[in-house]
Amino acid sequence: MSQNFEGYERQYCEISANLSRKCTAAVSLDGEKKKQKISEVRAGLEDAEALIRKMELEARNLQPNVKAVLLAKLREYNSDLNNLKTEVKRIGSGNLNGAARDELLEAGMADSLMASGDQRSRLMMATERLNHSSDRIKDSRRTMLETEELGVSILQDLHQQRQSLLHAHDTLHGVDDNIGKSKRVLTAISRRMNRNKWVTGSIIAVLVVAIILILYFKLK
Repeated sequence: MSQNFEGYERQYCEISANLSRKCTAAVSLDGEKKKQKISEVRAGLEDAEALIRKMELEARNLQPNVKAVLLAKLREYNSDLNNLKTEVKRIGSGNLNGAARDELLEAGMADSLMASGDQRSRLMMATERLNHSSDRIKDSRRTMLETEELGVSILQDLHQQRQSLLHAHDTLHGVDDNIGKSKRVLTAISRRMNRNKWVTGSIIAVLVVAIILILYFKLK
């Protein structure tokens, strides 16, 4: 059930019980005091009607199965409100004899007691629902804390893995640098070897030419 609906319902129950008490009190009054009490009741009836309209708007936005139950409850509230309006009209008409006044006073007291009992029952139900909601909130909070702890643990593991990856990256970067240096050294050695080959070849060629010239002159 919507929390807004529960709040409106609680306010309506309080206003309804208060209006019943005021109607009962207005029966025994006369003159200006009676008119003032009836005016207070009529103002309260307007507030109760506004709350019923708000509850109806909230109920129509809920799921169909919940909406049907709440709309049935609202029909009962409208019926109670119409009974209060009828009672106010009877009290305000001023045509009540003593017996009718006593009867209305007794009926008003009975209605007041019934309304108070109804109010207590509804408030107990609302309190029970609030307790269930509080338990659900506590469970949700506990689940949230457990999820938060799990998330922190996962973040710590990810941080450690990140550090390991950064260390591996640094190691690989160092290996790349060493490979680059080794490559440059090998390239320099290869160039020296090629140069030494050319120098050795040139020396051998010069020696061969010298030997040939020596042999030529000796034979000649």
